[in-house]
Amino acid sequence: MTGWRKGILGFLILLLTVIPGFGDAQQAPKGTIKIYTSWPMQGGMIPEGTAMKRAVDLAVEHSKGVVAGYRIQIVNLDDASPVTGTWDGTIEAENAQKAVADKDAMAYIGTYNSGAAKVSMPITNKAGLVQITPANTYPGLTKPGFEKGEPDIYRPSGQVNYFRTHAADDLQGGAGAAWSKCLGLKRIFVLDDRQLYGKGIADVFDQEARRLGLQVVGHEGVESTAIDFRALLTKVKAAKPDLVYGGFVIDSGGVQIIQQMKALGMFDGGMKFMGPDGLYSPGLVEQATPAAVNNNVYLTFPGLPPDQLPGDAAKRFYNDYKAKYKEEPIGWSLYAYQSTTVILDAVKRAGVKDRAKILSAVRNTKNFPGITGIFSFDKNGDTTVTDMAGYLVKDGKFQFLRVIGKDMKC
Repeated sequence: MTGWRKGILGFLILLLTVIPGFGDAQQAPKGTIKIYTSWPMQGGMIPEGTAMKRAVDLAVEHSKGVVAGYRIQIVNLDDASPVTGTWDGTIEAENAQKAVADKDAMAYIGTYNSGAAKVSMPITNKAGLVQITPANTYPGLTKPGFEKGEPDIYRPSGQVNYFRTHAADDLQGGAGAAWSKCLGLKRIFVLDDRQLYGKGIADVFDQEARRLGLQVVGHEGVESTAIDFRALLTKVKAAKPDLVYGGFVIDSGGVQIIQQMKALGMFDGGMKFMGPDGLYSPGLVEQATPAAVNNNVYLTFPGLPPDQLPGDAAKRFYNDYKAKYKEEPIGWSLYAYQSTTVILDAVKRAGVKDRAKILSAVRNTKNFPGITGIFSFDKNGDTTVTDMAGYLVKDGKFQFLRVIGKDMKC
């Protein structure tokens, strides 16, 4: 090979392997489509947030990074305050505005916290930008009958642009109450963090528990920024419940409640704690300590564990995630992956870089072969698949016990 030919070949190799995006551009002649993500990536949310980010990246990798002739680029944003380490409404609004203002942005995956979704939903709705959550479970974001004006107040355009591929809290709270009855836990004290998600799911649990004939001996809300709950827990202990149900997320008081229940000897007599998906995170075990949580804490989650999911798509996600990241895909990572695959499928079906057409394609998702099973979106943007899992924390891990549901048989 002559010298000048070697030089040209070397230059081409340099372009393909060193200069970012050049190789992709050759495979994606139509340009770039950006997908924005937004959830906390600080404090107690680092394990969960990292797992979700990895799952999104894996979904793009499985698509080879190019869909319908467009290179797919993920833009990860953090909606947590560097001061508090928890989600911040101002930051979430800024994140949504960034996505809306970016002409290449065709989808917004967020948020983790339901309260944060109330901030970004009207922004993406006005812009006609599809938003799909990997974790929000507050029912009023999509369903009427909860807070006044919901969900229409989040839809200023009058059109549905917000979707979720997992079940909402009206189903999860009811499933938790039914499971409590099956576990023989009849006297219950309910606690919540007074936030949209925590109070919402605790209220549903409370109502369904009473309907099922369980005795709710108390219901208290706490400040999510508090760390000392001993006075309250002394009152709870005196009520002699079989179960304390806590509507919390990992950074809103649930960890401290469990720690202090252990310190006050509340678990010694057989009392248990049950929480929702907001506590389903390795951070719970790490922060509350295995001594406090082991055999004392039940958790519910709107979906089956990754290794229990049916179908080849689920197996591919589970096996590839473990192989790539050397750990189990935790918590909401499976829905972060599934949300991304729904968007990528919509881009493929739309075939063009157009927000309205991509939104229409998502809205018309039918019989989608997701990792949680085949599902469609209903008129509210909710999934038709509602399987849920019940866990016990044992040996520092989340042990899957059974499939649960509002109408489950004991």
